[in-house]
Amino acid sequence: MRSIRDWPERDAEMEPVLKICDLAISLPPGADRGFAVQNIDFDLSAGEILCVVGESGSGKSMTANALMGLLPDQVEVARGTAHFEGRDMLALPDHERRKLRGDRIGMIFQEPMTALNPLMRIGDQIAEVFEAHNRHTPSERRDKALALIKEVGLPDPEKIIRAYPFQLSGGQRQRAMIAMALALDPAILIADEPTTALDVTTQAQILELIKTIQHRHGMSVMFITHDFGVVAEIADRVIVMRYGEIVEQGPVAEVLKTPQHAYTKALLEAIPSDHVPSPEPVSGPAVLEVRNLRKTFVTSGGLFRPKRSVTAIDDVSFSIARGEVLGIVGESGSGKSTVGRAIVRLVEADSGEILLDGQNMTALSADELRRARRRVQMIFQDPYASLNPRKTILHALCEGPIVQGVSRDKAHARARELLEIVELDAGAADRYPHEFSGGQRQRIGIARALAMDPDLIIADEAVSALDVSIQAQVLNLLRDLQKRLHLSLMFITHDMRVAAQLCDRVAVMQRGKLVEIGPVAEVFLNPKAEYTRNLLAAVPGTDWNRGAA
Repeated sequence: MRSIRDWPERDAEMEPVLKICDLAISLPPGADRGFAVQNIDFDLSAGEILCVVGESGSGKSMTANALMGLLPDQVEVARGTAHFEGRDMLALPDHERRKLRGDRIGMIFQEPMTALNPLMRIGDQIAEVFEAHNRHTPSERRDKALALIKEVGLPDPEKIIRAYPFQLSGGQRQRAMIAMALALDPAILIADEPTTALDVTTQAQILELIKTIQHRHGMSVMFITHDFGVVAEIADRVIVMRYGEIVEQGPVAEVLKTPQHAYTKALLEAIPSDHVPSPEPVSGPAVLEVRNLRKTFVTSGGLFRPKRSVTAIDDVSFSIARGEVLGIVGESGSGKSTVGRAIVRLVEADSGEILLDGQNMTALSADELRRARRRVQMIFQDPYASLNPRKTILHALCEGPIVQGVSRDKAHARARELLEIVELDAGAADRYPHEFSGGQRQRIGIARALAMDPDLIIADEAVSALDVSIQAQVLNLLRDLQKRLHLSLMFITHDMRVAAQLCDRVAVMQRGKLVEIGPVAEVFLNPKAEYTRNLLAAVPGTDWNRGAA
């Protein structure tokens, strides 16, 4: 993996295949601003990977959608040109633009499950690309679909070609999308956040696949991302966007080693460091002990589906001391979130013990559990989904304490105090969830967890959906609150850099098993399990040993 300090100098200038001049995209009346993007000028050169980086709302995806003719209703190109193969793409009629899509310009979307047709087999969806452009006979289309499935490294191609999207993993679905984008051997590939929702090892595989295919086909790639680790790993040049405008662009070494714009500097400073700290071990009594926990999920099966069982938690044991932060890391399907949900009994374990200050949570009656749950609270990955959109923030913060017997007046006063503790205005209590940004909603989620004065907080991927600068703010807030209030925190994440910065100890899970646990410096710098070594090696833009030196 290329370290974030090892960006290479760029080769000599290459010939542009796409030239965008003065692009502006107008928003409908009533929007926060008049333009989604404006004053956009850049070239995409032959055979290069150009990364467009920026936070949500920066306009990077809107720029790509304008090129492909995929803008939402009431959003339109106000001015500008995009010259490709001698024609202005923005001036082409719809039927001409459709000929270019998939043929000369391919696109990979962020969430393949929403881009793939759930009712069509994977092979038919790849073959449909050839059919839409009147290429090949039906039998030839199937043969070419099979060849593409093999090229993108999907296992058992004869099985995959007959599979439906829901039968594939997230990484496999993304590979299927790449196969569709490559079907007609396009000159340009636009990849819109294609690795954001993937685990770190799957992300590394997809990045390597894109680089390999780009080199093999000689394509130009426009890669949209908010992750500077990805930029460090694959980019030749970088464009940094903010509020719909380009604030900086140039060769990757120039922009990222010596950034000129304050916003670029702020984004780089917000990246969790690959320096691994060595915090003092937290001693004292255990607030939580998990002993020999097991959980197996069994599907009922059906007419065409066999009964299936999946062991989500396989004999897992660990403890968390009072005031300690324990990170639980691993890929999707490793069982880390199931462990968190089993602790609060949102999922019932099959066997084992969960002791909270010595009290066995698995043996409590419904009434006893209701009272005990005050002592362990969760912060969820998606705060918007966990907040009632029809209730004010005041209701969200007061509901739990009032159920537990706190008077309404005291609960209201505490709610406003908590909003200030998480650095929001107390007046926010009277507003609704949709009126806040993602980072603000996550602060509300933290305040709601604190409202119960818990002994333990379980944070399940609490920052994974946030932009890098907002993520840094929320992590700083969590770190400050944990130290100030002497909280015990179980932090579930797939982001190894975040775990390195926040946690005292780290537990690594794979396929339901706990494969390694120990102090963060020991696990990150001297991992004993091969799986841990693979996770660390897959993080783009990091060099753990040198970072800790």
